[in-house]
Amino acid sequence: MPAEPCPPAQEIRLVEASPLTPLPLSEVSAGYSLSLATTSMGPASLPRWCVWVQPATGNPPDRWQARWLSAVDEALDTWSAHLPVVRVQDPGRAHVQLLRRRPPRRRTASGWRASNGRSRLQIVRARRRGVWRFEPKVSVLVSPELRAPVLQATALHELGHAFGLWGHSSDSGDAMAVHQGKAPVLKLSERDLETLQWLRSQDARFGVSEGSETQD
Repeated sequence: MPAEPCPPAQEIRLVEASPLTPLPLSEVSAGYSLSLATTSMGPASLPRWCVWVQPATGNPPDRWQARWLSAVDEALDTWSAHLPVVRVQDPGRAHVQLLRRRPPRRRTASGWRASNGRSRLQIVRARRRGVWRFEPKVSVLVSPELRAPVLQATALHELGHAFGLWGHSSDSGDAMAVHQGKAPVLKLSERDLETLQWLRSQDARFGVSEGSETQD
């Protein structure tokens, strides 16, 4: 019988709350990989991602929650076509949690700034099936108070961060652009895909077993 792809966490211990640093310069790069940040254990990338999406509070959901879920599903399906993603019903099984929530305003040099979405990365040690592994743990906030195309583009962008693209492109046609053009970007560009492929080819310690113990 095949192993369960997203087992529940028996225990989680926080390792780092703010782990991102610039990538060292490399002669081998692709897309906008030179703009990405990394962690002390390499890029925050996993062979397979387990994702939980906040469900609606009603059945059926109201029109606003239904619109949010539809946009987030479209964005998640777009990424799922290019890397292994498993949808889970229990947030305790997830590496990435997608939350229907307006991000808090952020202080900048020019004052307080609102944003459509935000992703927060933590590094944890998680024990699953009696085995400890280092994992990225990501909370993705996507505001429900957006037009449907902007909502989908925001979810697509923030999921890119969640899946390890901790940086931005300078090209407005990329999903990971720091500033997008007038039309929301709803699909991944060639540069997005080149950067993702490069990222997933890099060495990292995430998802590697640290040894086993008796399972609870």
